[in-house]
Amino acid sequence: MRNVERGESYTITRNGTPIGRLIPLRRRTFVPRAEVLAAFATAPTIDPDAFRASLDAVLDQDLPSREW
Repeated sequence: MRNVERGESYTITRNGTPIGRLIPLRRRTFVPRAEVLAAFATAPTIDPDAFRASLDAVLDQDLPSREW
């Protein structure tokens, strides 16, 4: 378990056949607000109406009717 905490992964086998993996969980990393804002500063502006129209053109967002 100490090695997994250090980032090592292991393949679990049964009779030489791989059946699973033991991997470390990724820990959340705090990103400062200023860094996030800087990363998105050059992102394009999205027109919400045009975005919705694009989605509606390719996706049927209506729920299917239930016939009882």
